[in-house]
Amino acid sequence: MRLPFTKMQGAGNDFVVIDATREKVELTPLQWRWVAHRQLGVGADQILVVELPVADPSVDFVYRIFNADGGEVEQCGNGARCFVKFVRDRGLTDKSVIRVRTRSGVIEPRLRDDGRVEVDMGPPDFDIANVPFSAAGLAARREEAAWLWPLAVGLPGGPAATRWIEAISMGNPHAVQVVDAVKDAPVLTEGPLIERHPRFAHRVNAGFMEITSRVEIRLRVYERGAGETLACGTGACAAVVSGIRRGLLDSQTEVQTRGGRLTIRWQGGTSPVFMTGPAVTVFAAEVDVPDHPVLPD
Repeated sequence: MRLPFTKMQGAGNDFVVIDATREKVELTPLQWRWVAHRQLGVGADQILVVELPVADPSVDFVYRIFNADGGEVEQCGNGARCFVKFVRDRGLTDKSVIRVRTRSGVIEPRLRDDGRVEVDMGPPDFDIANVPFSAAGLAARREEAAWLWPLAVGLPGGPAATRWIEAISMGNPHAVQVVDAVKDAPVLTEGPLIERHPRFAHRVNAGFMEITSRVEIRLRVYERGAGETLACGTGACAAVVSGIRRGLLDSQTEVQTRGGRLTIRWQGGTSPVFMTGPAVTVFAAEVDVPDHPVLPD
């Protein structure tokens, strides 16, 4: 199958973006994995598919997201910014504010005059049943408005360590913990264990947050289905929200990721989280996707 695509990135979180507004694009999970594979395919953290809404005049587009492991997921904040730049650059809309339906609901990205994109990510959800996170048998710890849960994490054959996390949904699941220094955090060893921890029924994005001041954090995220990425938009939202709820951060905070900076704003309660950051087009091309790709284990 000949597949036209555009390679984009937002704060280093990279995407393959596909225009499916004229013709439906349906690939198998194995084919999506091949496209995302960095040696055999194009290479990306996620694949974004742009579609037109069917019998839903309340939105402008439908936005589908596939992780590098081939699974379709609910939300991607950095991808939402690239989505806006893509549909504007391709002439699919002339609007500056776009209503987009995702699997987790409707978001409203806004193209700003400075070229950055602001996304209304909707309100965070703290109901652990909606993350979902199982707290059976656990005793929570209260910090200001936040409830922190003890999560037993241990490498095979080694002792288990307790990590205190807040479980938050930003349309997708997040487990946020505070660390002393992200450069030394066990992201690559404990991140996969948290991602697939049995208490998270649908797996989880594991966030490691270092607080440098009341208006700035450093963040690394081990993403569900993608591994550690250079940036995670919803992870930045979840981390800042958790820091605000714990009384550690102000309502607007700069997030330094490995790939760039994001600005997150949240007024608390049921108000929406706003994320602002860059969206960059890298190149456009076509690729021949095998019908039955063979990938390494």
